[in-house]
Amino acid sequence: MKRQDFYYDLPEELIAQDPLEDRSSSRLLVLDKKTGETQHHTFREIVNYLNPGDCLVINDTKVIPARLIGAKEETGAKIEVLLLKRKQNDVWETLVKPGRKAKTGTRISFGDGLLKGEVIDVVDEGNRLIRFEYDGIFEEILDQLGQMPLPPYITHQLKDKDRYNTVYAAHEGSAAAPTAGLHFTPELLEEIDRKGVDIARVTLHVGLGTFRPVKVEDVENHHMHSEFYMIDEKAAEKINGAKARGGRIICVGTTSCRTIESAADENGHLKACSGWTEIFIYPGYTFKALDGLITNFHLPESTLIMLVSALAGRDHVLAAYEEAVRERYRFFSFGDAMLII
Repeated sequence: MKRQDFYYDLPEELIAQDPLEDRSSSRLLVLDKKTGETQHHTFREIVNYLNPGDCLVINDTKVIPARLIGAKEETGAKIEVLLLKRKQNDVWETLVKPGRKAKTGTRISFGDGLLKGEVIDVVDEGNRLIRFEYDGIFEEILDQLGQMPLPPYITHQLKDKDRYNTVYAAHEGSAAAPTAGLHFTPELLEEIDRKGVDIARVTLHVGLGTFRPVKVEDVENHHMHSEFYMIDEKAAEKINGAKARGGRIICVGTTSCRTIESAADENGHLKACSGWTEIFIYPGYTFKALDGLITNFHLPESTLIMLVSALAGRDHVLAAYEEAVRERYRFFSFGDAMLII
């Protein structure tokens, strides 16, 4: 299976640069995973495709303002630091640009010294471990100095930080948003709940590894970076209960999908657990727990379009994407959505 098998043409003007004012007013393409048939709706109409007894699985991770702009204390040269993973207390694994200016021992100042950091090691793929120094509470300082780590294809400045988080975001730790969840409003979630659909909250802290391009020609040789996930008793009970009564498990986003597929046994049964996952889902994979998926439109040749192709078939997915291009859907993080059932 080749990387090029998942390529499609996308006009640049279809890449959404800004979130819609009303989250639930985005468009929704519904794809029948068995037949490949499609329908076009508005996202808030998704409630019509959910049945009493189904379980909707959402990822309640929260994106932190992980992008910091600082300066080398010695020279004043500008340095950009992206927080990837908290290793211990005040030590973070980071992505630093330009990396050549961040050798071990380099000291960086942010916000006129409100926050300081020292590069203490260079690790896998050139990432830097930085130990931070500050007075007060790190999260409050980060909220004051940090910017949301928007993907490189979004060139507009985000006016409201909250718009790169879901309305149910709770547990801080992500370097990128689980974007399928951005379409939900509190009102829509209440309507889904009233219909008798269970909503199970899981957590997966999204790292940049999810979005790193596949560089190898053979898909099977691509290695996913590890991401931390948590499933509590309540979520496991809701998912198992829906399965037992014949309801469907519909995940909101590829991150929710990867969480439950990492934790499920061969019968699709889940237990409360936490850990790190490197699961890579591509065509040929047999889903253990998931029945349906709500997702955005993904980059060509990405691990994410490979995941949705594993669920609905590559030909059906690429045909649906081509239709979305013809119909002028909005693509990627702030774009429109797709329901695969």
